[in-house]
Amino acid sequence: MPLKKKEIPSPHSLSRRDFIRNAGVAAAAFTILPRFVLGGKGYVPPSDTLYIAGIGVGGKGESDLTGFAKNPKAKIAFLCDVDDRMAVKSKANFPQAKYYRDFRAMLDKEAKNIDAVSVSTPDHTHAVAAMAAIQRGKHVYVQKPLTYSIFEARALAEAAKKYKVVTQMGNQYASADHVRTAKEMIDAGLIGEVTKVQTWTNRPVWPQGIPTPTGKFKVPAELDWDLWLGPSKFIDYNPAYLPFNWRGWWNFGTGALGDMACHIMAAAFRILPIDFPTEVECSTTTAWSGFFEEAHYNESCPASSIIYMKFPRKDGKGNIQFSWTDGGLLPKRPEELLPDEQLGDYGSGYIFEGTKGKLAGCYNIPPTLLPTSLMKTVTLPKQTIPRIAGGEEGHYTQWVDACLQGYGKMQLSSPFEYAGPFTEAVLMGNLALRSYAMQGPNGTTPGRKTLLWDAKNMKITNFDEANQFVKREYREGWML
Repeated sequence: MPLKKKEIPSPHSLSRRDFIRNAGVAAAAFTILPRFVLGGKGYVPPSDTLYIAGIGVGGKGESDLTGFAKNPKAKIAFLCDVDDRMAVKSKANFPQAKYYRDFRAMLDKEAKNIDAVSVSTPDHTHAVAAMAAIQRGKHVYVQKPLTYSIFEARALAEAAKKYKVVTQMGNQYASADHVRTAKEMIDAGLIGEVTKVQTWTNRPVWPQGIPTPTGKFKVPAELDWDLWLGPSKFIDYNPAYLPFNWRGWWNFGTGALGDMACHIMAAAFRILPIDFPTEVECSTTTAWSGFFEEAHYNESCPASSIIYMKFPRKDGKGNIQFSWTDGGLLPKRPEELLPDEQLGDYGSGYIFEGTKGKLAGCYNIPPTLLPTSLMKTVTLPKQTIPRIAGGEEGHYTQWVDACLQGYGKMQLSSPFEYAGPFTEAVLMGNLALRSYAMQGPNGTTPGRKTLLWDAKNMKITNFDEANQFVKREYREGWML
């Protein structure tokens, strides 16, 4: 939790709280106060500073920390990464930050010196790192997807509430203006009651639907491979997984859904009264290893897929039919769209279908009524939803400010109370994909059916074998 303003910060040799206990209050206040006064323009006293630890500080982790640092009240105090090569830029950006490899050791040793933690590791370690921080009372920011499994998403949402910490999932476009504009348009009834939502992406842009890599390779000296594996089962190091292609392997990643759905599907979850689906089904690209020889690369996410889900509306007004396509597959082009008009941003997009019309867009482009000529004739609603200063970039500074204010004091764009159920729904698609790939006796494919979901009990009720994908098995020493 952030320090109260009346508390006096400590020198680096002591934790701030220990210093307060050990120092004479009157003398300390008298001798330290002039340092605050003389700090200069824009100086933020340590008592009003959020001390952040970054877990996973390369790639997206590096940009996340840079985003927090744009808030003058944030101090990147600790860096943690299992691969020294990935940490180079963050070490240069934050030279005063202390560096660790094992987040467990960092949290144990530096707990009193950390207010908040940012988790930007590969998907498979999101939950174990975030939970370790939450249980120590630290505010957390976790990259999308929030978790690797449905069970973990439920667990983190419950823990955030129990420990009263400020949380944010790293789907930064949840703070952009466009999703708020789309909600105002739909809430105003411009397309009537929504009955169907279509979403799509051109991801993956990394290899998927491929054989498991083989061969023996020496682990680079800069990498702690055992720590990188974290809760996943042990396998030999292979450079095919690093630094980014882990996304396409079920041991570590969550595929195209995990990468993009938390951006593209966010509009539907923010606008519509839905939380958990009751049904899910899918189909995927068939892989071939030879002439009429179907390949089953079950450790790799599929090259492309189509997923259908049914969501009951929480207001009792029927169901929402939801679809997701990836790998470059697109929904049917709306008849209202002219031949030379763009569908989404080409790579990604969404279409809301209502009883009176359609609304199309994407997380990074403005929502547009179809046909697009309506945008010139329809009176658009006035802004009723507060915008986030800085839009998607404000997603970071918003979390910093909320952490300093304390739990429940400030509304965020993607707190775990929202991001948890949302992530569960996203990962339901992956449960269907993994069930679809299962092979039964005599070449049967028992998972290729509509799966019925009991959200309260987190259970598929008509195909028990699919429930193995609700919760993963954890390696010893990495339990959630």
